[in-house]
Amino acid sequence: MKSEHLLIIRFSSLGDVAMLVPVVYSLAMQYPHLRVTVLSRSHVRPLFSNLAPNVGFMDAELKKEQGLLGVHALNRLYRRLKAKHFTAVADMHDVLRSKYLRMRFFIDRFRVAHIDKHRMGKRKLEARKGKQLVQQPTSFQNYADVLARLGYPVNLSFCSIFPPSGGNLRQLGEPSLREKKSFRQWIGIAPFAAHNGKVYPVERMERVVELLVAKHPNAILFLCGAGPMERQYFSEWQKKYDRCVVLSDVAHGLGEELVVMSHLDVMLSMDSANMHLASVVDVPVVSVWGATHPYAGFMGWRQSEETVVQAPLPCRPCSIYGNKPCYRGDLACFASITPEMVVEKVELVLNHKVKRP
Repeated sequence: MKSEHLLIIRFSSLGDVAMLVPVVYSLAMQYPHLRVTVLSRSHVRPLFSNLAPNVGFMDAELKKEQGLLGVHALNRLYRRLKAKHFTAVADMHDVLRSKYLRMRFFIDRFRVAHIDKHRMGKRKLEARKGKQLVQQPTSFQNYADVLARLGYPVNLSFCSIFPPSGGNLRQLGEPSLREKKSFRQWIGIAPFAAHNGKVYPVERMERVVELLVAKHPNAILFLCGAGPMERQYFSEWQKKYDRCVVLSDVAHGLGEELVVMSHLDVMLSMDSANMHLASVVDVPVVSVWGATHPYAGFMGWRQSEETVVQAPLPCRPCSIYGNKPCYRGDLACFASITPEMVVEKVELVLNHKVKRP
């Protein structure tokens, strides 16, 4: 009898791939006889490398090739995948490339299932007229539903990709990070996101940094993110606040960043990938939401509603992904949130006044 081997496809984005982790872990634990291979971009490998003995990972470095070149690349990838003798395929992305691959598998009589993104419910959530502010199924549930359709129902039971003590700091290349002093708090700050509708105004976030530095003189503030905008502002903040450290400067690659994150006392982030990275290493997150809303189903794993910072405006959410311009033109969703409101939520976590779900 052919051994069971499941292929899970999710190419991007980083946050969505991170949201796969609790589901893949739960699947692997509850079906130890099942081999699981995750197909994604190479840089996310650390999320799955030591997740469970029966979980493997395959790189899919697909270039932005169009037309016949793109089809040829997908056909090459399909031949690689078919040689692995999978018995079922879970498309957790449902985009053109994953649809093409699952079509090839379906034609060759593999068991195939794909994600339902509940687009209709999300359209009603962001509608300007007739808005229905209703909690949509989370990405975790949507992923689990795909597995159930393939015959692998799961109960989600996950805490962290690391042991309860966190990742091994002594393995880091940066000597200053190999031990966390008991008197020193580590605070993560990830102030940017892929779209403007999810980015708290930079001058207000700098005020948050200033307040946290004043309130916690022994703390280290790790600035998370490595894009051009992050580089510009992080450099300025480091000059003004000497206890700000750019995480990507001292932790090399996602693997080391996750190790450091696992020792944070709190992560302050937008509705962004860093919320999900902190979540999969069991760190409480204070998340700031503007154009988007937790009801869209993208809240971090085991994060509390108590630590969400958002304005109760009737226009929210105006965008599921934060990529649409504010139709009011004033970004009131962020203007209504003061730096003091954000710091108050961070203090709740640091003073252990928030119960994790």
